[in-house]
Amino acid sequence: MTIPFFDGHNDTLLRLLEAPGADKERPFIDGSKDGHIDLPRARAGGMNGGFFAMFPPPLKSATASPPMGLDPNLPPELVIADALASTNGMASIMFRLERAGALAVCRNGAELRSAIERDTLAAIFHIEGAEAIDTDFHSLDVLYAAGLRSIGITWSRANAFGTGVPFRFNVDPDIGPGLTDAGKELVRVCNAMGVMLDLSHLNAAGFRDVAAISSHPLVATHSNVFAICPHARNLVDWQLAAIRESGGMVGLNFATGFLRPDGRFVPETDLDIMVRHVDALVEALGEDGVALGSDFDGAMMPTVIGDVTGVQMLLQALLDKGYGETLVRKIAMGNWLAMVQRVMG
Repeated sequence: MTIPFFDGHNDTLLRLLEAPGADKERPFIDGSKDGHIDLPRARAGGMNGGFFAMFPPPLKSATASPPMGLDPNLPPELVIADALASTNGMASIMFRLERAGALAVCRNGAELRSAIERDTLAAIFHIEGAEAIDTDFHSLDVLYAAGLRSIGITWSRANAFGTGVPFRFNVDPDIGPGLTDAGKELVRVCNAMGVMLDLSHLNAAGFRDVAAISSHPLVATHSNVFAICPHARNLVDWQLAAIRESGGMVGLNFATGFLRPDGRFVPETDLDIMVRHVDALVEALGEDGVALGSDFDGAMMPTVIGDVTGVQMLLQALLDKGYGETLVRKIAMGNWLAMVQRVMG
């Protein structure tokens, strides 16, 4: 039995942007051995769609200073022109894939369900880190018109809106300042526009600010449970409680270093630890609050998963653990469909 699933986070567009050659779309359409997702493997693995992230990596004109003095090993802040150039490049690939019939960019719940019913890979336009957005929100208006419907306020660095958590193990995410005034206004503007806010990568003070301001459910598209893996990227108990109180959700991150109790990024990571995180998330958030957020093409995957075709191994492990098929289908896809409908209409 193949259970269809919807994925809360992938970095496939960045992988395609950085690939050699002029035709960035063809390997995705035809299939390749590179990365974790392409169209043939998505179909084989039961993937019906996901949030396609656009993460602007550090470029040559980025500033030299580390963000907020949190960690000198973190990438520096970005110049907005660099972030826009990178984001536009990834968005161009996504829309070229749409014109080729490889996917459909979905702006609301109705479009998402229609794409799935047509057996077309459904893509939600997401940016990971708001560096491409100016504090007057001019670029946000343009990106929204193009289809942007989900924003991660920060990646693991500071920007004009807030501060991200560093990639550090055994460190509480309560580190650094909260949202800037522009960040607080970004929350309000996104609420009014129907743009989902992703709290993955945001530090604890920023999380508190979003929780205090936002009228939307709190969502972390690709994060895990700090009590099992004490990485700064994971969620502590009070954050999980706030997400539940808001009617929000968390997508299970498959990155090995955010799963393992020892925090090691090694592929020899068993399904059992993934199931433990799902167990803890269901206990903390309820059956409506748990989904998948793989981080495909952006992180080291467990060997047992490998790529998008391995997601069925996790879903089968949940069935074997005693999760009923109805609940597994909600975790795999139903909860994301409901959240998109709630936030984006």
